[in-house]
Amino acid sequence: MSVTRPPASAPGSTSSLKAANQHRVLDALRDAQVEDDAPTQAELARVTGLAPATVSNIVRELAAAGLVDTVPGSGRRGSAVRLSSRAGVVAGIDFGHSHVGVAVGDLGGRVLAEERARTPDTLGHEQALALASSILTRLLDERGPLRHVGLGLPAPVKNNVVRSAAIFPGWDEVDTSSAAEAVFGVPVDVENDANLGALAEHRQGNGRGHSTSVFVKIASGVGAGIIVDDKLFHGADGTAGEIGHLTINEQGPMCRCGSRGCLETYTSSEHILRLVATTLPDATLQDLVTEATSGNVSAQRALEDAGLHLGWALASLVNLLNPSIVIVGGEMVSAGDLLLEPARTGLRRHALDAVAQTPIVASGLGQRASMVGAVLLAAERTELVSD
Repeated sequence: MSVTRPPASAPGSTSSLKAANQHRVLDALRDAQVEDDAPTQAELARVTGLAPATVSNIVRELAAAGLVDTVPGSGRRGSAVRLSSRAGVVAGIDFGHSHVGVAVGDLGGRVLAEERARTPDTLGHEQALALASSILTRLLDERGPLRHVGLGLPAPVKNNVVRSAAIFPGWDEVDTSSAAEAVFGVPVDVENDANLGALAEHRQGNGRGHSTSVFVKIASGVGAGIIVDDKLFHGADGTAGEIGHLTINEQGPMCRCGSRGCLETYTSSEHILRLVATTLPDATLQDLVTEATSGNVSAQRALEDAGLHLGWALASLVNLLNPSIVIVGGEMVSAGDLLLEPARTGLRRHALDAVAQTPIVASGLGQRASMVGAVLLAAERTELVSD
């Protein structure tokens, strides 16, 4: 099934302003939902800065479209407004080098059901999309209709296309949005997985209340998502945040990107497991963490070295961007302070005094962050009320 998006309205047009105002109201309702709250129309007007009459018209249109419900308030409190459970659902899909996470959520970005599966490293995009589709079909059950899909990939993405064959083989130069829309039958937006993690932490995790933050995802690869003034920062070509390919040592190990001594070659889970392969053969990351917690010196040193290198790289970001918090996610965060405390030490050694105490904390959403971010992306990109 092909998907046709309605043409975008011209900037500054009446329809463009109307759509922007609708999104402001829905964003406010999404934020309220995180607090399990249902604001009144007067409260929505205060939060959005829109005139009460404008909010009233928008709520009436959204209610007619089945996107929101109004609930009589108690006492002198006016009618409360909630996102409607009848509005349909969205899906978030997080592809990694060896996993796929699929979630179904409501239009508020709240996850309703989710599933994660391991995948072969060599899985091509067609097989990967087919697997995600089969999982999604199972999760949807009777929750439909599906309205939008957000999809995360562990590689630089520009205009829905992966721009690095070395970083994510099997997906390079593929128009991922079109390929996914052919499978799922609804509009699909594609984003870098670390950016999605940053979005999720900013909206629902440990980044809430921080207008400028950095989310670092460490798994088999390393990437960062950057929030500046409450918005994702993509850079000129969509590749901002590729912290995994900062050169730590130009004489260091060869990286899959073709360079030497990248942060990824010192900090990724694959690198750490290779370091301890002689003493802990066939160990998983969880085995490594368990051994380190139990006092295994080799396991502890491997995680300590990874954390120190991470801190050195973060010092560059912190010096440049001055975020109020750095959040670490991905599977490596299961090491907890075995990784994060050395990272804090590395940051203090190499960052300017003014920012050397920037907090480095574990993700509040754990390994789910990118998948939750994909759900949020889908919810925020869902087409609303047309003229």
